[in-house]
Amino acid sequence: MSDTLTDMAEALCAHPAIRSKLGIAQAAGMLGLTGDTPGAPGDDAAMIETAEGFDLLAGEGFIPAFVQSDPWFAGWCGVMVNLSDIAAMGGRATALIDQVWAPDAEAAAPLMKGLRDAAEAYGVPLVGGHTNFAASDLNLAVSVLGKATSPVTSFEARPGDMLLAAIDHRGRYVNFDNFCAALDAPHDRLRGDLALLPDLAERGLLRAGKDISQGGITGTALMLAESSGVGAVLDLDRIQPPKDVPRLRWLHSFPSFGFLLSIAPDHAAEVCLAFRARGIWADPIGTITDGTQVTLHQNGETVPFWDHAQTPYLSLSRKEPVHA
Repeated sequence: MSDTLTDMAEALCAHPAIRSKLGIAQAAGMLGLTGDTPGAPGDDAAMIETAEGFDLLAGEGFIPAFVQSDPWFAGWCGVMVNLSDIAAMGGRATALIDQVWAPDAEAAAPLMKGLRDAAEAYGVPLVGGHTNFAASDLNLAVSVLGKATSPVTSFEARPGDMLLAAIDHRGRYVNFDNFCAALDAPHDRLRGDLALLPDLAERGLLRAGKDISQGGITGTALMLAESSGVGAVLDLDRIQPPKDVPRLRWLHSFPSFGFLLSIAPDHAAEVCLAFRARGIWADPIGTITDGTQVTLHQNGETVPFWDHAQTPYLSLSRKEPVHA
C-alpha cells in the first residue's frame, strides 16, 4: 500500500475545511434535527412541498475574518454560494435576502456593492433583509428562496450509481482555498450554467447530488454518502485539477461552480456532454457502493478515508435509506 496515498487520506481527514463540517452535527443535536425532520436537514436547501412543486430555502453565514479581509468578494460570495445550493437541489432561485452588520454605512459599502454586483450578474433580485450600522465588526449572512419541480436531494444515491463531478476550471484562487470561476465570466454564461442543473433534473437524469462546498470534493462525497446511507469510492486518477493546482489542494478546495452527482450509469455520457458543451469539466470520478466507508483509489491501490458509521459526519442520515 502506498504511503503517499495513505498520507493523502490522513491529511484530508485532518484538514480544517473537512473537519469544520463536524460542527453541523453538534448544531443539529442542539436543535433536535435529523434527516427525517421536515425540510430534510443536511441537504443543500430545505425543501417544502407545495401544491405546485417544492419551495427551497437556504442560507449562508460567513467567517468574520473572510468578510473583513475582502468585503466586496464576501458580498459576491453571499449571492454565489446560495444560488449554487438551489441549483444543486434541481431548483431555480427566485429571491435573495441579506443580513449585514457593520460599524457604519461607509464600512458596509463594499460589502453591499458585492451583493448588488452578484445579484445583477446572476439575475436574481435582492428583495430586502436586515441591516445594522451600529455593530462592532463587519459581518454577513445571506438567504435565498427557490423553486423546484423535480428536486435532487442528498438522500437517494444508490449502490451501483456513478459519482460524477462537474467543475468549472476557468478561474483562480481568491482568498484561502476558494477557487472562483465566476468573476470574469459573462453574465449570461453564469445564468445558463446554473440553469443546466434543473434542466437535467427535470429530464430525470440526476438521482442525487450536492454542490461541492467547504470540504471540497472529498468532504462533499462524504456528506452525500452519509446522507444516502451508502459508501463511495473516489478514483483520484479520474479527478483532474485545473492547471498547476496540486491534487491534494484540489480535493479540499471550494470551487465557485462544482457539483457531485450520483447518476445511473446509462445517463453518465449524456450528463457529461451537457456540462462539457458549456465548457465545464465533467467526468465520472468514482462509484457509489454498499456499506458506509468512503475510500480513495489511485494507481490500483485503495485506502480508507472515512467510515461514517464509525465516525458520523453530519449525523443527519435517515433511519432508513431511501434506496432500501
